[in-house]
Amino acid sequence: MITVERLNRTYGSLRAVQDVSFTISQGEVIGLLGPNGAGKTTIMKMMCGYLEPSSGRVTINGIDVAEDTKLAQSYIGYLPENLPVYPEMTIVSYLEYAASLRGIPQEQQAAEIRRVLNATDLRGRALDKIGSLSRGLKQRVGVAQALLGNPKVLVLDEPTNGLDPTQTLQMRELIRKLAETSTVIVSTHILSEVEAVCDRVLMVRSGKLVLDSRLDALTDASELKVKTSLTPDALQPLLQVIEGIKGYQFQQHAGITECRIKLAEPSAGNDISASLAKKIIENGGALYQLHREQRDLETLFRELNSGEGIANAA
Repeated sequence: MITVERLNRTYGSLRAVQDVSFTISQGEVIGLLGPNGAGKTTIMKMMCGYLEPSSGRVTINGIDVAEDTKLAQSYIGYLPENLPVYPEMTIVSYLEYAASLRGIPQEQQAAEIRRVLNATDLRGRALDKIGSLSRGLKQRVGVAQALLGNPKVLVLDEPTNGLDPTQTLQMRELIRKLAETSTVIVSTHILSEVEAVCDRVLMVRSGKLVLDSRLDALTDASELKVKTSLTPDALQPLLQVIEGIKGYQFQQHAGITECRIKLAEPSAGNDISASLAKKIIENGGALYQLHREQRDLETLFRELNSGEGIANAA
């Protein structure tokens, strides 16, 4: 559905996006995650054909975005971070205007506008002026215009930006509903947004793609941590006879051995834990701690964004 190949964007000496590549399959819900200024919006603008790459290539449904921008854009519904809406217009008049810009034939516009109003739960507010709406309802208007033409791909840049907790929950529910029929890409710097609605995360730091993983793989515990009174020399033979252990590392502090154990298959973690606990006790050791180590999204985000400062790459 979407292929991004070695995408770069520079502004003078500033490298806003550096050699970014990934693919997105039809029906996926992707979280493009990174701190403010990491390059998320720049990547999304290039994907949507609103910004020309310095080098690299983006294809959508086999169409090169640079070579046939209009055709590629016909597959995309885009909600920019700061959507330009006109406060003096009603919701329906704004959507009529957006439908005309989208190239939807006049005779099809009424039915299409009814469809997107229903999809975003705005039908009862269709005649309200946009200037009278809350921030959350304005965001829904933005999503409604992105849905015009029934695009195969929805690109939502910071869709919950500025929303209160109730409005954020409503937007999450709307995104989940939209994901039933479209490929959805959500750009955000908020971890909970990705965890709430996405299947897969692409993490960007200083313009570089530093992580591409499914969320369920991130939470798949592949390590055990054990603390015992046994010395490393006494513990090592026990580990060597237990099947399913891929590797291990020892540390000692104040007479306590701490061992991190890499599992060959995370699904075998319970059986390995039970076997190891039994062997430690049988060999006269005290077992102080034994649990799975999980690297969740928050841990990864903190690790990947520590140290070097983030470039100002909007």
